Amino acid sequence: MNKNLWLLTLCQIFSFTAAPITVFLSGIIGSQISPIKSLATLPMSVSIVGIAIGSIFASKVMSVIGRKNGFITAAIGNSLASILTAYSIMEQIFFLFCLSNFLIGFGMAFTHQYRFAAAESVKKSVAPKAISIILLGGIVSAFIGPNLANYTKGIVSEYLYVGSYLSLSILTLIPIIFLFFYKDTSKLKINIKYSGRSYLELISQPRFLQAIIAAAFGYAIMTFLMTATPISMHIMEKISLNKTSIVIQLHIVAMFLPSLITGYLIKRYGHSNIMYVGVFLFSITIIISFFDQTFKNYLFALIFLGLGWNFLFISGTSLLVLNYKEEEKFKAQGFNDFIVFSIHATASLAAGILLSTIGWKSINLVCIPFLILILISTYRAELVSKK
Repeated sequence: MNKNLWLLTLCQIFSFTAAPITVFLSGIIGSQISPIKSLATLPMSVSIVGIAIGSIFASKVMSVIGRKNGFITAAIGNSLASILTAYSIMEQIFFLFCLSNFLIGFGMAFTHQYRFAAAESVKKSVAPKAISIILLGGIVSAFIGPNLANYTKGIVSEYLYVGSYLSLSILTLIPIIFLFFYKDTSKLKINIKYSGRSYLELISQPRFLQAIIAAAFGYAIMTFLMTATPISMHIMEKISLNKTSIVIQLHIVAMFLPSLITGYLIKRYGHSNIMYVGVFLFSITIIISFFDQTFKNYLFALIFLGLGWNFLFISGTSLLVLNYKEEEKFKAQGFNDFIVFSIHATASLAAGILLSTIGWKSINLVCIPFLILILISTYRAELVSKK
């Protein structure tokens, strides 16, 4: 593995800790300081909206100042947003807590650019492997983030969880150390501008559209069911919080652990075949939902959900980088992430509402049309490429 890829992986590990900490704490804190209890999950939702809005901005900034400077700026911004979150908890200001979570999400949009920087650091033929390695760092982030947040939550004795976000402010600064040694390939090449073909011309390419649909709806389905799982398990089915936590933890492992081999599988069997497998794995999750809603069934359903996400998201991202020109990369990447995380945010917001109205089995059925859409776009791209 080349030096840049090692450095980017280390940066990803510490930057990405903001995501599991937000998932772990935002709802809990929201339920404590929100004036309206039904808005407890709003901070989590606005953080995802922050990612969606920040995606276009992140790619635009990096097209002007380069990857390295963009990542350093984001690290400082993430740290300040974490401090603001700590202050909002101290003052018990729910609006400020939501705003600071939005800013953390906005900063996370820059973190999601690490996978593209990794793909640019290697030959295009091994881009899937590079992206897989970056995403594999998510397992380490998922371990470091929540555990450190839990360990430091009482550091400021009078204000529970303030210490958690102060520790996050330090974690998000650590990547700056590694970035000093990172060689910015985007700046070494000719002065790349935010130019190239229009968005309409980009999505008119069947392969480009296939990549976006697989990544966007793969992410959305995973988020939709994952967000609903704790409520369905713990609140509706009265399964213990400990068992619910185990299901979510193993789901996260299933999301990232296959990254050890996903790049190899894509190189050997092709992007489309891996997407088909991803859809099949999601289908198993849906089938399991029709059995009794027990701990074991939730566990297996969420494991298959994580595996399906990994195959669809990595194959979609790595296919994307093969279908734009060098001068279009920032535009294409920003557009892709805006679409992916806008749909991701919508799915997150819809999960709780639909679960409470139609139930666990029915929300699984809601996913079927989107799986069909992934299949159609993949099959269409295959047909066009064979002509």
